[in-house]
Amino acid sequence: MRKNVGKMDRVVRIAIAVVLTILAYSKVIPSDFALGVYLVSAIIALTGFIRFCPLYKILHKSTCREEPPHFN
Repeated sequence: MRKNVGKMDRVVRIAIAVVLTILAYSKVIPSDFALGVYLVSAIIALTGFIRFCPLYKILHKSTCREEPPHFN
């Protein structure tokens, strides 16, 4: 898998996942939606941690900076 989630995108994804989890756990989000929110939070956090987003791949998008060529 080629990385397609950049550093800032990664931080934002993990922060959003944490906030959603806290909101669901503290019952700010109705309990009817809590399981769905937990699932979405887990997916968002996972894409942040592994730095790969399948949706970005489908859309041919990347927030990673191009790495400079390595000369040996």
